Amino acid sequence: MHKILICLSLFILPLGAMAQLSVGIRGGYATSTYSYQASAATRSRSVDGIGSPTFSFVVEYFNSKNAGIELNLQQLTLGFRQFNGDEKLNQTELTYLKVPLLASFFAGRSGRFQIKVGPHLGYLLQAKDITREFEGETPRELPTYGGAGDVPNKLMYGLTAGAGISKLFGKSTLSAEVRFGYDFTNPESQGRIFDMSSTNLEFTLAYLFRIKERKF
Repeated sequence: MHKILICLSLFILPLGAMAQLSVGIRGGYATSTYSYQASAATRSRSVDGIGSPTFSFVVEYFNSKNAGIELNLQQLTLGFRQFNGDEKLNQTELTYLKVPLLASFFAGRSGRFQIKVGPHLGYLLQAKDITREFEGETPRELPTYGGAGDVPNKLMYGLTAGAGISKLFGKSTLSAEVRFGYDFTNPESQGRIFDMSSTNLEFTLAYLFRIKERKF
């Protein structure tokens, strides 16, 4: 993980020397949903997700009047809540360091409409089983990921897209945004279920401060 952060830093530094560069923070609320196949012969099942706060450090780079790149270092908690027929609950939370690298396109000057899209990578920081009230279902329930014998996959990868509005105040920018992420992430590494994927929806506010400006 340290190698990923070093490479990203080396990527950002030369960009800052060439064009407009802003840094800031982004925070808000994220919800997630999971679907899984217990085995290859069973259909995919969806389970309830969770909601949690999210926050990130943001670097925004523009080299033209209406396009640029945005990098986030984000803490994001995903998870699932699964009920059985007796309304017993299993709940697990997975906290990641997520790193979206997004192409950014906007229209407008002081007030702007902006869309973003790109890949993301991430690393599992913590897996926690909040509640475990049942097991032995058919088809199989989602397994634990925060137990002593669990060895979840650490890598997160997928695609992120977002849209929002922003307002410029001198060197400062305030923005509101909605983002959707699809993760190919499957934390299962012990063959207990066949496949698993997740999506998440974020509602966030951001504050950015321009530290380097280019006159277009």
